[in-house]
Amino acid sequence: MLKILIAEDDRELCQLFSHVLTKNGYAVKTVENGKEALDAMDRDYYDLIISDIMMPLLDGYEFVRRLRGRGNQTPVMMITARDAFDDMRQGFLSGTDDYMVKPINVNEMVLRVGALLRRSQ
Repeated sequence: MLKILIAEDDRELCQLFSHVLTKNGYAVKTVENGKEALDAMDRDYYDLIISDIMMPLLDGYEFVRRLRGRGNQTPVMMITARDAFDDMRQGFLSGTDDYMVKPINVNEMVLRVGALLRRSQ
């Protein structure tokens, strides 16, 4: 079973993403910030990461920069309320593989997750 790590500080959204992905056959682990996400990556392997940008302790941009700085190439999808082009640009420059702006269609999220996982296998 493919494993997905979700870094999202909004508990309701985190539960929604987790529920939808679990229903679609993925094993899901959730954390509330980038620091916890890095710690989770140190302890276990994940096939894909979904990350918010605006999180306490360590934001999504810095989380992805640190992940890539370690040589980790796990696919990352950012799902965020930050909708300006400069935010998206910064996301991709930090090493993100896909970027969605909230509110999202969770069915589209599942399709994008599947596409990222196919390309990474």
